[in-house]
Amino acid sequence: MFNDLSSPAALMATRRSGKPRDMGAPGPTQAQLDRILDAAIRVPDHGKLAPWRFVVIPKDRRAAFAELLEAAYREERPDPGKVELAAVHDFAMQGEALVVALSAPAHASHIPIWEQELSAGAACMNLLVAAHAEGLVGGWLTGWAAYSDRVRDAFGERGERIAGFLFLGTPTRPLEERPRPDRDAVVRIWQG
Repeated sequence: MFNDLSSPAALMATRRSGKPRDMGAPGPTQAQLDRILDAAIRVPDHGKLAPWRFVVIPKDRRAAFAELLEAAYREERPDPGKVELAAVHDFAMQGEALVVALSAPAHASHIPIWEQELSAGAACMNLLVAAHAEGLVGGWLTGWAAYSDRVRDAFGERGERIAGFLFLGTPTRPLEERPRPDRDAVVRIWQG
């Protein structure tokens, strides 16, 4: 069983993202989305800088988002094919809710940028776990659009980076496990 809500420990042990292309209704209610975003900002944040931002793209603005992505894609890749453009459009329309997460480090701070970027990643992870705790699924994607200055400029400012596109909804097909690393391959005991 994935995203077992019987206890916090069970949820963490069984957490599984959903594929945005396989998400459908219902999405989060406004109250659920507010709780999810409130949970997302309860992360380690050295210096209390809040080095992240979230931009919600409402369902009725997805077509405009698709247009932005297509324009940015054409700017970077002249003469794209129909299949490429369809994939760009489909990306924008996935999930019932979409949140753009931005890493927004305070460059003037003495807190290392790396620590601020880690905080942004933690905020994204909290957002996913909170969505699962609400009985939904979330999926965190990046791809070319996360690295496009034109797309970034639509949501953030120079010096900020898109940490990801977080899609939320209800799975329309059963979740499947993905390969996970063996614990012994990624954990060791320091011997000094």
